Amino acid sequence: MDLGISGKRALVLASSRGLGFGIAKALADEGAHVLLCGRSADKLKANADAINAEGRGKADWVEADLSDSDFVDTMLAAVHHKLGGIDILVNNTGGPTPGTAEEMTAEKLYNFFQSMVVRVITLTNALLPLMQTQGFGRILTVASSGVFEPIPNLALSNTLRAALVGWNKTLSSEVASYGVTANMLLPGRIHTDRIDELDAANAQKAGKTVDEVRAASLKSIPAGRLGKVEEFAAAAAFLCSVPASYITGTMMRVDGGAAKSI
Repeated sequence: MDLGISGKRALVLASSRGLGFGIAKALADEGAHVLLCGRSADKLKANADAINAEGRGKADWVEADLSDSDFVDTMLAAVHHKLGGIDILVNNTGGPTPGTAEEMTAEKLYNFFQSMVVRVITLTNALLPLMQTQGFGRILTVASSGVFEPIPNLALSNTLRAALVGWNKTLSSEVASYGVTANMLLPGRIHTDRIDELDAANAQKAGKTVDEVRAASLKSIPAGRLGKVEEFAAAAAFLCSVPASYITGTMMRVDGGAAKSI
């Protein structure tokens, strides 16, 4: 299937590793010009070089931290100078520290709300006029399966990512007539460094080995395995495509059937 995004300009947040880089690579494989961003200049440069070496799409990068107050201004300048406009925005943010609801402090809530919610919404609002004027835009926000079924020991993530659900649905109805879609993609247990880190934290908390924690989690997944970044990224690329123009305001789960809710 031709996704129709060859030459489209895409900004992918938090794309130095994991799901963000996977999505950026999938878009570039379809011929898109992707702008990577993250905190590690070395990783970003290596990722961009790898994409450019493939020769299908094009990649640029900019060092930026979602926790910085000038993040949105930095992104707007990079979009203007490196992409010359915007067609696709992938709102991906790093996960907050694990912990229980009782362990959430006012400081943690405030800081992660800024980086995971405020920056996402303000950046989207700043780029929306460009998409509306040209009559095409794709806004894809990566969240978590925890917005449907809260995940134990991820209270901050469950709380803050859920805030984006109502926002995305509201936004989608407001911009659909301009040819702009807004969807959410919800990863289950996709094998990334983040999953390894969470399993290690859960093992320490439970007094078990990482292998024991991993084995127990696999039993809860009907597919019987962790997902691959490439599988998740393929779903993302489709939601950013021209054929997906009638899909908006949705939340798509990529979890191997793990969610129990309908």
